[in-house]
Amino acid sequence: MTSQSSAIPAIELIGIDKRFGSVHANKDVNLLIGQGSIHGIIGENGAGKSTLMSILFGFYHADKGEIRVKGQPVRIKSSSDAISLGIGMVHQHFMLVDPFTVLENVVLGAEGGVLIGPALDKARAELTRLAHDYELDVDPDAIVGELPVGLQQRVEILKALFRGAETLILDEPTGVLTPDEADHLFRILGTLRDQGKTVILITHKLREIMAITDHVSVMRRGEMVAEFKTKNTSVEQLADAMVGRHVLLQVEKGKASPGEVILDVRNLTWKDRKGVPRVDNVSLQVRKGEIVGIAGVSGNGQSELLDVISGIAKPTSGQVIFEGKDIGVLGDPAHVRAEGLAHVPEDRQHRGLIKEFDASETMILGWHHDEALGRGFRLDRAKVIARAKSEMETFDVRPPDPLLKSAKFSGGNQQKIILAREMLSNPDLLIVGQPTRGVDIGAIEFIHKRIIALRDQGKAILLVSVELDEIRSLSDRILVMFTGKIMGERGPEADERELGLLMAGVAKDAA
Repeated sequence: MTSQSSAIPAIELIGIDKRFGSVHANKDVNLLIGQGSIHGIIGENGAGKSTLMSILFGFYHADKGEIRVKGQPVRIKSSSDAISLGIGMVHQHFMLVDPFTVLENVVLGAEGGVLIGPALDKARAELTRLAHDYELDVDPDAIVGELPVGLQQRVEILKALFRGAETLILDEPTGVLTPDEADHLFRILGTLRDQGKTVILITHKLREIMAITDHVSVMRRGEMVAEFKTKNTSVEQLADAMVGRHVLLQVEKGKASPGEVILDVRNLTWKDRKGVPRVDNVSLQVRKGEIVGIAGVSGNGQSELLDVISGIAKPTSGQVIFEGKDIGVLGDPAHVRAEGLAHVPEDRQHRGLIKEFDASETMILGWHHDEALGRGFRLDRAKVIARAKSEMETFDVRPPDPLLKSAKFSGGNQQKIILAREMLSNPDLLIVGQPTRGVDIGAIEFIHKRIIALRDQGKAILLVSVELDEIRSLSDRILVMFTGKIMGERGPEADERELGLLMAGVAKDAA
């Protein structure tokens, strides 16, 4: 393995500066990436790390600064320029054509001539070699859309290697993987490093940084503020560097005191338009004064389950009993909300807010009939703004401006606006999907404390998250979903491997 002090680094960024209007995304950033190393880049939401990598890959152009590849100054005007210089990127959301085979996806855009047959034969041989050398085994004739997400990610890596990548950028690569799939990815990255490749890893998961990287750089508010040899640092030190203050990574909570059952889901099934059961005969209960977490890789029915419980979708069969009443037959979020259920949706952009509304308007969505805000069809604008201002202060929304358009807030602050609206409505049951998705590490601490405080007030919480650390930290009971079914129930003391086997459908509790 080449050390970070190698005479000729793989990548060197010197004085990179980038503005988007009034937003100073990168401020005179310097970064050196050693050849044959795995280098992590971490930072809060909006710290500038993705902008920096987008400049390196040619999506953006720096206003000032210099890029060097293997010691040579280069100009990268497009992703094609980056690829020609041996830089590849695996995006968080894969850039694959689902109906195409693995082989067709790998050669797409790099066919090398008008005759596709010889190109495919040559590519097949190269693909076989790459898969063998880097432990990236995948059937070249498999249809990509039919592959599990872990194998789709391998296809993306193979695409980059097929195009000659010597430096590989991965953006949040484990967000859609089970723990076992993540471990396998780390083995692949280790093999790439051992073969002389360079890996740049963008992630917010600090334990992954500690597990796989050689060096880690920390960004805050557009600046590079710290750099460490990974073996010489800790999760706590990295978190403090990211935020600029001490952060509690796991919020302490006392033992739950569950009361009566408030939510009773009985044999619930929901089928999509094609008749495929996305929620398949699910039964669960949530009691007052407890947090029930649902773990699982994204796309295994958790979203659809929340939709049915919240009234967005009507069940195909089964019942949703809330405080003794079957709310499944309502199929109307407004009526469900009136019963005392609050909902933080997984997709805040499309379901949690209206981007064109100002913050004060977003913060009363679903509660605009509250008599405290006006009478009849007329809202008292001053009262709406005053409520929003109070809730923004309580949830530390930045900037605390009720008249700012919802679209103008960062993703993390949009999330806090929605959480404030739902959690401060004094619900009997809060169902929350991905509570800290896209939220800064300091704000995660704050949100977790608020959720626990709600539980301690005797409220019931049903929580869905793809973050196992979050599920284990917050939940009093953990349910695991796979292909629309509940695979089992565990306590928060369950280890990642045990939960991972349930998430992958390898293990299942006896019925």
